[in-house]
Amino acid sequence: MSLSDPIANMLTVIRNANRVKKDKVDIPASKLKMEIIKIFKNEGYIKNFKIIEEGKRSYIRIYLKYTTTGQSIIHNLLRISKPGLRVYRKKHDLPRVYNGLGTSIISTSKGVLTDKKAREKNLGGEVICCIW
Repeated sequence: MSLSDPIANMLTVIRNANRVKKDKVDIPASKLKMEIIKIFKNEGYIKNFKIIEEGKRSYIRIYLKYTTTGQSIIHNLLRISKPGLRVYRKKHDLPRVYNGLGTSIISTSKGVLTDKKAREKNLGGEVICCIW
C-alpha cells in the first residue's frame, strides 16, 4: 500500500478486485477520490458507490460492474501523473484513450473532469489517470 500516492493505491485496489471478480471494494475516502469515482459512475465503469462512516474514518464502497457473461467492464486503469512526475497537458494536447472509447480524468481549475468535458470547456490540467 503506497502511502505517498493514495490515488495509485485506489486504482490498484479497484484493478485487483476487478481481476478476482469481487462485487465490491472499500477504499479510504477523500474529496479527490470521490470526484474520480463519480466520473467512473457517470461514464458507466462501476455500478454504484456509497460513503460509509465508521467513527472518525470514512470509506467509499465501490460496487464493480461486469457484463452478463461475467467479463469486467474495466479493462485497465492507468495512473498517469504521479507525485514524483506530474503530467500537465494543454487543452489541445489532452490524451484520447483508444480514440475516445476510454476516458482520461483531468484535474482542471474548474474541478475534476473527463477529457471530453475538458475539451468542451477549453481547459487543460493535470492528467490523473486513464480508464478503458
